[in-house]
Amino acid sequence: MPLPSESVTLTAAQIAELNKKLADLRHSVNNNLALIIAAAEIMRLQPESTARMQKRLAEKPHEIAEVVAKFSRDMEAALHITRP
Repeated sequence: MPLPSESVTLTAAQIAELNKKLADLRHSVNNNLALIIAAAEIMRLQPESTARMQKRLAEKPHEIAEVVAKFSRDMEAALHITRP
């Protein structure tokens, strides 16, 4: 990934926006991880629910990857990092 050739200056507002996006990312990842843990516990306690829980579990990695990718794109845009 080509980095900017010169210094990048961010305003206080831009930093605040990136900080909010980072907080949203942390919240989303932690929420999805909590749901994964809860589903695993439900499957342990109620084996008959395994098929239903597996479907939900299968969606979580994609959701996590999606929010991480979005934050990465936002961060790269703010720092003027370009992808080949």
